[in-house]
Amino acid sequence: MDQLNLRHLYYFWVISREGSIARASEVLQLAPQTLSGQLATFEASVGGRLFLRERRKLVLTDLGRLVLGYADDIFALTGELSDTLRLAPSDRPLRLSAGISASIHKLIAYYLIQPAMALGRQIQLDCRTGRTEDLALSLKRKELDVVLTDRMPDLDKHGPLTVHPLVGSSISLFAAPPLARRLRGGFPDSLNRQPLLANATDVPYFERLMNWLSLKGVRMHLVARVDDSALIKVFGRQGLGVFAAPTVIRDEVCRQYEVEQIASIDEVQDELFAVTRSGKLAHEGVRAICETPVDFSCLALPIE
Repeated sequence: MDQLNLRHLYYFWVISREGSIARASEVLQLAPQTLSGQLATFEASVGGRLFLRERRKLVLTDLGRLVLGYADDIFALTGELSDTLRLAPSDRPLRLSAGISASIHKLIAYYLIQPAMALGRQIQLDCRTGRTEDLALSLKRKELDVVLTDRMPDLDKHGPLTVHPLVGSSISLFAAPPLARRLRGGFPDSLNRQPLLANATDVPYFERLMNWLSLKGVRMHLVARVDDSALIKVFGRQGLGVFAAPTVIRDEVCRQYEVEQIASIDEVQDELFAVTRSGKLAHEGVRAICETPVDFSCLALPIE
């Protein structure tokens, strides 16, 4: 093999990423028969089978895994080059596509993105919310520039991604004023058998909160699971139960929803991360998000 055919290598890489020729053909906009023929040509050029078919699935051979490792590096670099070229010249509007985990409070999401909006140049911002795993897949496919999340993505599943720790916050418990005042005394034992409003979006800090309560021997009464961060606070304001939120937005939660803080729990942390395709942050907006310390005191915004 005197010269590697990068187009064939790219076809192989997409097939590996998508898991089947049928799905890869949709991404590449090629007929499955054409793509299958290109793969066969590439296998002949490298001197061995790259895939085996097991139960209607394509499984990489040892040679396939070896080639895939190099392909990941090659196309990561070409992706970085493409991103860099896309950013020039500097006077063009900077497009920023950000994926935001649905479990992150909307006010916190704004604070995380705000450094990019403060760059002093026109920003075309596209925000998409969803599950972290789905957003990580979109990031890998270059549909997003960055993913903001409150959980570590499965790096083994999604390939070479880079995780940037951003900020952390303790978790506080809130309730309508009469209930909050009654529960402050003797905390946390005062929470035993009290009504609890749970996050239904699989928020990582909520699981940590449940573990902390269990260690304290406290069992609360679950009255509702709510997958909307605003609705759970409205229920709390109406006195239906206790709810949790990051302490960094305590003042806004209390002001906006007319509730009071019961207590802050330092042992339970809400950790936030930015996920990128590479550690080399060519995108100016992504670099600002990943490298600028988050200042939660700079603005006061209503929470939704």
